[in-house]
Amino acid sequence: MSKVETIKERLASVRETMAKTGVDIYLVLTNDYHISEYSGDYFKEREFITGFTGSAGTAVILKDEAKLFTDGRYYVQAAKEIEGTGFELMKDGSVGVPTLSEYVASKLEEGMCLGFDGRTVDARLGLKLADIVKNKKASLNLTFDAIADIFTDRAAFPESKAFYLDEKYCGTTINEKLAMLRESLKKANADSNIIASLDDVCWLFNIRGNDVWCNPVIMSYAYVSMDKAILYTDGDRFNEEILAMFKEANVEIRPYEAVYTDAANISGRVIVDTKRVNMRLYNICMDNKNLNCVLSENPTVLLKAIKNETEIKNLKDVHLEDGAALTKFIFWTKKQVKEGKQITEADAAEYLDSLRAKISDYIELSFDTISATGPNGAMMHYHATKENADILKPEGMLLVDSGGQYLRGTTDVTRTFALGPVTDEMKKCFTLTLKGMLALANARFLHGCNGFSLDILARGPLWDEGIDYRCGTGHGVGYLLNVHEAPNGFRWKHIPGVNDLAVLEPGMVTSDEPGVYEEGKFGIRIENEIVCKKDYENEYGTFLSFDMLTMAPIDLELVDPKYLEAVDIKRLNAYHEEVYNNLKDFFTGEELEELKAATKAI
Repeated sequence: MSKVETIKERLASVRETMAKTGVDIYLVLTNDYHISEYSGDYFKEREFITGFTGSAGTAVILKDEAKLFTDGRYYVQAAKEIEGTGFELMKDGSVGVPTLSEYVASKLEEGMCLGFDGRTVDARLGLKLADIVKNKKASLNLTFDAIADIFTDRAAFPESKAFYLDEKYCGTTINEKLAMLRESLKKANADSNIIASLDDVCWLFNIRGNDVWCNPVIMSYAYVSMDKAILYTDGDRFNEEILAMFKEANVEIRPYEAVYTDAANISGRVIVDTKRVNMRLYNICMDNKNLNCVLSENPTVLLKAIKNETEIKNLKDVHLEDGAALTKFIFWTKKQVKEGKQITEADAAEYLDSLRAKISDYIELSFDTISATGPNGAMMHYHATKENADILKPEGMLLVDSGGQYLRGTTDVTRTFALGPVTDEMKKCFTLTLKGMLALANARFLHGCNGFSLDILARGPLWDEGIDYRCGTGHGVGYLLNVHEAPNGFRWKHIPGVNDLAVLEPGMVTSDEPGVYEEGKFGIRIENEIVCKKDYENEYGTFLSFDMLTMAPIDLELVDPKYLEAVDIKRLNAYHEEVYNNLKDFFTGEELEELKAATKAI
């Protein structure tokens, strides 16, 4: 049976269950029980029912129609993957396209029932949907899951062993982090915090694991009060050394599911982060008459985002080895294609992954390597497999977005480079993208600015030519945690209801990645990680700037100087001088000569 026919059959089965249960509209989200951006294989119900493999999207199923909502990163990919399945693409964020909530409101009528698994819906969205249900005089089923019974080859629930991240890597002990959190709770006039987000929990207790591909976390919750610290997970995950660390910090281990019963019995003022806690846990907290819920962001979100001196030193160090591996890959790929060797997008990705794996403290990739040539480059999160990968031809460009997870931190870098002759349009778009990337990375700004204040620096050169990219310019990056980390980022447009207005602070690591995506033609992205630092103070306030973390050449074959001003050329040459001086010790012989040529002044 073809993939399309399989999806149709599954959709018919779901509708049959909906009819039997009295559910008229069924939402299937991508989330796990912790509202993680990337979920383990156990939680891939949305992919199972739609066939769409992207990391973000929601399926909405009615008896006579089915929609898939996803954002601008996935428009092209999603359209291809759901074609003929019975699902229609809803381009979330596009003009004239309703939001998920607006669409549900337009379809829900009095007496109808909306159903979903409340453990996979964040409380913020769940509350919005509950209001719609109330206003429509409909009903809500928070325990509905029509896929569980037909998802027969579902992966096992993740239960990886955890490891302790030593202070020489993370820079702070568990006790010190608990003290920081408790101080934040006092400032918020709160007694405690229920934490459901996996990266926050793992950061707080200096642990990492392997429950989610490319995200070194374990399935867990936490409760921290002024005199208690409870970690909810399977105790068998930890060795004696970690248990001793927990004992020293007075951390209690309780079963994973016990968080639900405990939440019904605690008291006082507790911070509940509605963006990061699921609807089931939220309802339990709200129903607890002895609990006063402070609806606020977990303090750990900001604490975690500001990297300490140890973390920044480690990041700068590992970015050299990571950049050297990427640079060698670029040289190798260009040579293979020039010599007429037949390699595919997937072969190229595999070779780059193998180079990273040789770095001493490598743990895993930070996401599946994106290796895309030609029209595939226009799909922001395209993933080449052995079955669908295109052969690299001696023409056009290859876009490679990749990164690694190391004990010394997380990397995320994109380089687009020429494989042969390129068009004037490609050079123009590449050069404008480069101009914007360098402008943002070289910004000096007053403390108090957020990502909205600076996004125009990266996007401006493209906007001047009537070009845009349908995503943010950059995202926060974790430290041996999620490659996409809140709350810092660069974007031009505020998303209502989303806390994306974080002030940039020294120590925050953010990606700087403008691009051009011409559907059916090509894709371009240039991405560096940058770390915010204090520059100086004067009568106007505290000025901040950025240091480049990423060290890898920009392909000069794609640069058309006529689109650059003197300041842009100065910035490019200065960056390439820094790249050469930092990477030269990793190269010898012919490769060293290639590095010199790749970083020469223009």
